[in-house]
Amino acid sequence: MDQKIIELYDDFTHRHFDRRLFLERLTKLVGSSAVAMTLMASLRSNYAMAETIKADDARLTTSRVTMPGSAGEVKAYLARPKGDAKLPAVVVIHQNRGLNPHIEDVTRRVALEGYVALGVDCMSVLGGTPKDEDKAMADFAKITPDQAVGELVPAIGYLKARPDVGKIGVIGFCWGGGMVNRVAEASPDLVAAVAFYGPAPPLDQVPKIKAAMLLNYAGLDERVNASRPAYEDALKAAKVNNTIYVYPNVNHGFFDDTGNERYNADAAKLGWDRAKAFFKDHLKA
Repeated sequence: MDQKIIELYDDFTHRHFDRRLFLERLTKLVGSSAVAMTLMASLRSNYAMAETIKADDARLTTSRVTMPGSAGEVKAYLARPKGDAKLPAVVVIHQNRGLNPHIEDVTRRVALEGYVALGVDCMSVLGGTPKDEDKAMADFAKITPDQAVGELVPAIGYLKARPDVGKIGVIGFCWGGGMVNRVAEASPDLVAAVAFYGPAPPLDQVPKIKAAMLLNYAGLDERVNASRPAYEDALKAAKVNNTIYVYPNVNHGFFDDTGNERYNADAAKLGWDRAKAFFKDHLKA
């Protein structure tokens, strides 16, 4: 697919959230409203592909849990290997579509690696993630980073208080990758943090980071990459333990296997293998 179309879709999903405006601009770009509608369908998430690990996988125990947050009840999806052994934990932070089937699947993937995995719904302050993707993206514009931190930090506290949890890490994607960076600044209880194509946090707060950081960036992601050099400098100046990878010739969202056009299987596998090794080194050692 033409990179200009990918960039236009990225603008739609991260800036203006206006479906009508996106289709108008896409129609001008491709010359046909019918073609634009077809392309729109191919760019949207396909949640039929979201169960790489079945929700009823016999190796896992899953449940819906709630916990107090700074602005009310926080909803989350919990998955862990069967049994009651004490394990390290990983908070999973979603993109700007909320706690959708893809992120629940990622939560199960994390759990199968030997973790108590907690997928937090950062739209809890609005009542929870809508099932309709367009509504979820539109409503998501109402969420502020401070509100999300107010839900994620208590979630880390919830895990810390559980008798079956040891060291705690966090992983996030897109908007969630940006929140990984912010939560690392806000929570001294984090040991390890993995961000995929996440915008940089407030740089004056970087010295507060105690966790080891693994930061993954997409080579074609000009929007997020614009903030990367200053963030790298701030991490270095603060002597934060960090590892940074840039995956060449792939787009923002390359890990999301429900995203069709932006998904890149090779980069996704490499990024996931690196995340697994990173968590093993820092949370299981």
